[in-house]
Amino acid sequence: MSTFYIVATPIGNLDDVSKRALQILSEADLILCEDTRVTKKLLERYNIKTQTLSYHQHSKLQKIDYILSLLKQGKNLALVSDAGTPGISDPGNKLVNLITTRTGLVAEIVPIPGPSAVTAAASVSGFPMDRFLFLGFPPTKRKRRKFFMEVVNSKYPVIFYESPYRIIKTLKDIGSLVGDREIVVCRELTKKFETIYRGKIEEVIREIGKDKIKGEFVVIVEGKK
Repeated sequence: MSTFYIVATPIGNLDDVSKRALQILSEADLILCEDTRVTKKLLERYNIKTQTLSYHQHSKLQKIDYILSLLKQGKNLALVSDAGTPGISDPGNKLVNLITTRTGLVAEIVPIPGPSAVTAAASVSGFPMDRFLFLGFPPTKRKRRKFFMEVVNSKYPVIFYESPYRIIKTLKDIGSLVGDREIVVCRELTKKFETIYRGKIEEVIREIGKDKIKGEFVVIVEGKK
């Protein structure tokens, strides 16, 4: 039986990778990467020579069929994303679904847990996080208001991702709907310029505006009281 490993990799600091993840990446027959150039930095850091192949949301059916054929041949594959845990806001879960549902395909799915921006942000939020809602990235155009209304109406804290290009606009859009609700915004988690902003939405917008707006953001909005 072939094995398909879902391998979590660092969200910034390369020292956060686990020994088990490094072992799997070293022993796999092939590593599927969201971006081979990004993964190459991690592999070179730990002198891992395993061959890589790109797999992302725009991968064509021909490449997916090739991946499935390798598993049928008994190859052991590892899937990584650019940062964090595959399957969280990336197409890894689609591939897992194909592997588990394709008739005649035998492969064991094995998670290699580790870093995740969602849990890293939740751990430092200070909000009650026994229950929370994760929504990925907000839509850029269609259904954007519907997304924000889901944030506004949730009785649990809501976590979502946002790019540096839209973070201010997104926070203003939410602020216009929720008023003075508390939020936590994490920038560049585990990296050199890691910053965590806390407070009312307007306060956080002002603080972010004082800094260089770069890197990925994780936003946590307090639940509706």
